[in-house]
Amino acid sequence: MALEVRGRRTGRLIRFPVVVAEHDGERYLVSMLGRGANWVRNVRAADGRAVLRHGHREEVRLEEVDPGDRAPVLRTYLQRAPGARAHVPVDRHAPLEEFARIADRYPVFRITPLG
Repeated sequence: MALEVRGRRTGRLIRFPVVVAEHDGERYLVSMLGRGANWVRNVRAADGRAVLRHGHREEVRLEEVDPGDRAPVLRTYLQRAPGARAHVPVDRHAPLEEFARIADRYPVFRITPLG
């Protein structure tokens, strides 16, 4: 899947690959590179407005999840995205408490379809 969002400085449409984590019937995006990732800053500047592409175009709103609620999503994400494991200092099988300790460093966004 690809995420499209306007650049916060250029206004140009930027597209990059993402892994969607599904947890408790909701879909989420996680920043494996942490708070400073450009896509995170662009999503915040765009007030969460973005587009997901996977065979079709889906306009979405990305709502940032409170750090206290991120741990189960982070664990689900690591099980789904093997490439992220090198960037997150917790084993994918670790207890939720370990994910809770690092949750404030890894932004998580709930995907809400628009329209």
